[in-house]
Parts: sequence; C-alpha cells; structure tokens
Amino acid sequence: MSFATVSGPWLIGTVRATTGTTAGTIRNTGTTVVSQTKAVLFTDITAATAAFTVPAGSAIISARFNTTVVYATTTPTIALQSNGVAISSASNTTAFGGTGMTELALGNNSPAGAVLVANVGPIDANITFTQANVTATSGAGVLTITYAVRNPDGGAFPTSA
Repeated sequence: MSFATVSGPWLIGTVRATTGTTAGTIRNTGTTVVSQTKAVLFTDITAATAAFTVPAGSAIISARFNTTVVYATTTPTIALQSNGVAISSASNTTAFGGTGMTELALGNNSPAGAVLVANVGPIDANITFTQANVTATSGAGVLTITYAVRNPDGGAFPTSA
C-alpha cells in the first residue's frame, strides 16, 4: 500500500506565477479528486453506520453503491448523511435486485443537503449511511464516495502567485 500527503493545491503546467491574462501566462492550479470505499453487508442496518471522513470544505461529487451479492427477499434502501444531516435521498432501485452499480441522488433531498454536497462545512464531515432492508437474508456491496478536496473554508485554492 502506498501513502501520499498533499496539503496544498496542485500546480499544473509550466507557469509558476501569473504574469498576465492570456493562456500561457496564467498559473493553473487544481484540487485533488479522491474517493473512499466502504464494504456494506445486509446486516448493516443500524442507523447512521460510519462510512467515511471527508476533509473540511470538500465538495462531494458522487456516491455510488455497487451490489456485489444480490440482496435476498427484499430490495434495500441506502441513504447518506453528513454530520447527521441527510445529503441523499434513500435510493431504492431495481439495480439492488441484481449486481451492478447504482448512483445515489445527492443534494436533491433538501436545501440543507444540497449545501453540504457543495461544501461539507468548516470541519471534517463524518459521512454515515443508513440501510433499510427489512427482510434480507443475504446481500453485500461496496459504497463509494468521490469528492474534491478544497480549502477548509470551502474556497478554491488560489490561482495566482
């Protein structure tokens, strides 16, 4: 396993300092897009099961559930929360009845959820999930979250020298 620690923006390209306003004279910085995964079993049905810690200020790009073992006798629903506030609608789709990837709908559940998807806030966000599967006797998958790391205040990294 390898490790990397990045505490600032990536400087992309050959321009080290902005000296003008045209391409080739403007420093190009960007943020890192990362993802985390969490194995989920049909028995993970407690409220607010810990899944991820996302750095302060990050913007959540996507969340997906990949069903790897078909859920037996029921179709589960999965929903995400950030520090206790819902950030996704409960996803209950036919894809859970088979194997494969299901995209979780982020931010459309409430205005507060939409704000937290755009910026998880000034402190690290504990991302939890709830899974309701009622009568499942088997089933498993992998929950994946993808996000862009930004300044803790949610601002983009500076683009000029």
